[in-house]
Amino acid sequence: MWIKQGNIFNEHHAQLPVIDICLDTYKIYYSTRNKNGCSIPMSISVFKNDLKKYLHPIKINIPLGDYGAFDHYGVMPTDIITLEDGTKYLYYIGWSLRKDIPYHNTLGLAISKDNGINWKKISDGPIFNSNYLEPGFIGTAKVYKEDTHWIMYYLSCREWIRTKDKLEPTYDIKKAISDNGIDWRPTNEIVIPLQKNEGGIASFNKLNNKAWFSVRGKLHYRNNTEESYKIKTATLVNNKWIRDKNIDLDVSEKGWDSEMVAYPYIIQEKDNLIMFYNGNGFGKTGIGYAKQPIK
Repeated sequence: MWIKQGNIFNEHHAQLPVIDICLDTYKIYYSTRNKNGCSIPMSISVFKNDLKKYLHPIKINIPLGDYGAFDHYGVMPTDIITLEDGTKYLYYIGWSLRKDIPYHNTLGLAISKDNGINWKKISDGPIFNSNYLEPGFIGTAKVYKEDTHWIMYYLSCREWIRTKDKLEPTYDIKKAISDNGIDWRPTNEIVIPLQKNEGGIASFNKLNNKAWFSVRGKLHYRNNTEESYKIKTATLVNNKWIRDKNIDLDVSEKGWDSEMVAYPYIIQEKDNLIMFYNGNGFGKTGIGYAKQPIK
């Protein structure tokens, strides 16, 4: 059972926490929003001995792309990997606008050779874009480096639902494979499928044979707590992820996460699992965490 520890940071909108485990701190990458609503990458460092004590937030030097670029309207960190030589790969969601649908997301990559002080985009274009195997958009992604290859579990949107006044995306979790963490091949395999009355699954995280992700309803998830994001789980059985029935982390009765809980990022530290997550308003109330003792 998760034991909620409360809000860590709420100075401004802080969406999609991504954790880099350092010596005495956890460096949390996230995105805030500028006056035009664009996602801007930021980070804070929280102290391991007191996760509610943090250093001043820092803007990450990954600029928005030029007009027409895949990331002109937003750069949103979604995962970080540290290689054996200390090089860090920061995967990020690039936001762009379209006329037929509200927005389109693809995946970019920035690299740091100095422990995350400076970052450089690997290219002006995305490393994972729409193609014939992934015709929709790519959202939250979690990357795992295996012995001989890399695996990515990512949000895959292939359908928009039209209502009277807007379009809403529907998305599940699919898998892609890479030899180098840069060139990705979608497998078209649905890892976590949508169930009845669900409209979106985001932020897949796994540890051993357990996975966590956030799930929402189809249309009214923005202002209806019954349909808003909740965090659920799946268990690996015979190399297939089987969804568990119950909600793993639900909303609180009041406070910063009383309307939704979303975008989990799970780490293991000594005898505890720590879940960093967002509460109300898709990050409007900031970032919090919960702990679960390892049995």
